Amino acid sequence: MTKPENAAREYDVVISGAGLAGSAAAILLARRGARVALLERRSDPAAYKVLCTHSLTANAYPVLDELGLIPALEKAGAVHNDARWWTRWGWIEPRAAAGGPELPHAYNVRRSVLDPLIRSRAAETPGVDLLLGHQVTGLIREAGRTVGLRTSTRQGEREIRARLVVGADGKDSAVAEFAGVPSRRFENTRFGYLAHFRNLPLHGGIGQTWFLEPDMAYAFPNDDGVTVLAVLPDKKRLPAFREDLEGSFLDFVRALPEAPPIDTAERVSKIIGTVDYPLHSRRPTAPGVALIGDAALTGDPLWGVGCGWALQSARWLTEAVAPAATGRGDLDKSLAAYARTHGRRLQGHQRLAADFAKARPFNPVERLVFSAAARDESLARHMHLFASRLIGPLQFLNPRVVAKAAAVNVKHRRKAARTAS
Repeated sequence: MTKPENAAREYDVVISGAGLAGSAAAILLARRGARVALLERRSDPAAYKVLCTHSLTANAYPVLDELGLIPALEKAGAVHNDARWWTRWGWIEPRAAAGGPELPHAYNVRRSVLDPLIRSRAAETPGVDLLLGHQVTGLIREAGRTVGLRTSTRQGEREIRARLVVGADGKDSAVAEFAGVPSRRFENTRFGYLAHFRNLPLHGGIGQTWFLEPDMAYAFPNDDGVTVLAVLPDKKRLPAFREDLEGSFLDFVRALPEAPPIDTAERVSKIIGTVDYPLHSRRPTAPGVALIGDAALTGDPLWGVGCGWALQSARWLTEAVAPAATGRGDLDKSLAAYARTHGRRLQGHQRLAADFAKARPFNPVERLVFSAAARDESLARHMHLFASRLIGPLQFLNPRVVAKAAAVNVKHRRKAARTAS
């Protein structure tokens, strides 16, 4: 429940940030017996993140299911995030194998729907106190570890103590800064702008991504007939883009292969974006502190993976620390286990994303696999698993897959040679 003034001042866990990661962690920890203070600096319970891909990759589906959000998302009109990807070799179009299971999915849904939904679920969870309008101003430290937060509210300053402090407060995490957690920064040499359109038909009614090497674009259909359309060009194009933002954005989209017909659609938002969005990685723990979501790792927005990783990291943290957070285990060992899981599951993805953020064309192995995936259904399904973050980079580019991709391309070239002769 929301308790802005009279909540108890001692908890098992205090979480800064009531977005996806923080709200999910609050629900999951409270269900395991923890008393949780969930802090949000904004006072509006319907506040939401504006600059986002508005997509939950399939790796998030099990967490959404555990949270009990699937029926509510379906009712809200969230769209299954099936997708196809344009490359210079043609479209990669993943389809389920004949007689096989459906491809795994999660949802595209606007954050204006998703954020208030998960935050209200957290507020309704027994054991969770949602404290709106609480800006973190410092940490409480004793004997070299963090034991709570200092916050600023409309009623004045207050202290909230807990065994564990969780930073779910985004890429510019105040918790991480106050805890002195170092950040590793990777330059992103693309900039990005997006806008929302209503009644924008897409081929097959599904998401589209364009790998233009090095530029990128995507169109994701969302709830209420709204499509999020984003462009992510190389920063070399930024000066010309800035001269006429709206015209440059629209012209970029019109020039896409099989471009969506934006001139007959209704634009229902401003064109918003960022010219500098570096990737950040932090160690996800410190004594008495855990970081989840973008506070621990901020990826490249072009991949649309941040929401899924926010939910997953909340679950990994809960699985690792729930007993210790309620006084039934060693918290430091539990935090170390969380850090290992977080690193094992995400570091490879982040390294690959940081390399691709240099706005480079595909490297030789990527050319081999992407071109083959445009020609072979099983490799297209393999691409779907990676794009959904259900497999990691080592599985995505394992020797067997590379060998199959080579065989597919050799067969394609032979067929093309026979056709030409």
